[in-house]
Amino acid sequence: MEPVSFLYIDYFGTPLWAWLLFGGLVTALLAFDLGVLHRKAREIPVGESLLLSAGYITVALLFGAWTWWTMGAESGMDYLTAFLVEKSLSLDNVFVISLIFATLAVPRHLQHRVLFYGILGVIVLRAIVIGFGTALVAQFSWVLFLFGGFLILTGIKMLLIADKPAALAEGPMLRFLRRHLRLTDGLRGESFFSREPHPATGRPVLFATPLFVALILVEVADLIFAVDSVPAVLAITTDPYIVYTSNIFAILGLRALYFALAASVHRFHYLKYALALVLVFIGSKIFVNLIYGKIDPAISLGVTFGLLAGGVLFSLWKTRSVLTDRSARGDPAGGAPLPEYIEK
Repeated sequence: MEPVSFLYIDYFGTPLWAWLLFGGLVTALLAFDLGVLHRKAREIPVGESLLLSAGYITVALLFGAWTWWTMGAESGMDYLTAFLVEKSLSLDNVFVISLIFATLAVPRHLQHRVLFYGILGVIVLRAIVIGFGTALVAQFSWVLFLFGGFLILTGIKMLLIADKPAALAEGPMLRFLRRHLRLTDGLRGESFFSREPHPATGRPVLFATPLFVALILVEVADLIFAVDSVPAVLAITTDPYIVYTSNIFAILGLRALYFALAASVHRFHYLKYALALVLVFIGSKIFVNLIYGKIDPAISLGVTFGLLAGGVLFSLWKTRSVLTDRSARGDPAGGAPLPEYIEK
């Protein structure tokens, strides 16, 4: 088989060369991130976090423009909608990750290491979840009705429990890991593992450090959030290429933005309500698409963007007095979650 023809083999509905292009781009971004920008463990300043995130978002949008140009306007709008939804749904993930780091006392200069290696796991886990989801929809189209109902119920649940804090950081998964892993009594620099004498035998054995526990919990958190976000994206498009690329670009940029968001995520508390409405809208859209005909992707993008922008603006407006009061008291920007401070 000639090399050129090999590159045009259809792979999940998209030529192999397009998958290789995406894989090469992500590999280059990660290599530049770890190999050039963050070769040594250090605390990431907010300004650098914002610049790095802006770079990732720029690359993601340029990739979306390329998708629009090569695959058509509908695919381009589906990509942008999916990217926007995934990026927004991942904001809750930032709050959970900050709880994990606080619970395990991971210092800020080591957090980027956990997030970076967590990305490698996310790339694999999301591929598995998306591959399973798209194969399921391809074989049984009625599964979309289940996805639609699930998204509507999830959105309603989010509306009802938006003020309740996440419990993953102190949940059963952490207790399970503490019971079943040999853990060091503290961090061992940048290492995920450390070879140390066994308490009973004195022979050197491998111990996991709290940094490895943090990595496992970050991966579990992403897997849990994927249960919500992947069906939401599959409700927008069932094209595996659009679903996977929009997911990975959204997560790459969010991890870069973590260090800026972790200190101020409480200011976006009301965005949760907007996200809940987005899930209800997307879930309802499935039923409309399958019963009455497909809604124009431009309408989906417009409604999704409008709801999320409204949630962001309302959150910033609602919390402005809280920020002013805390600044006047000399409190840090990233205090406790916002619901403790808001007057009903």
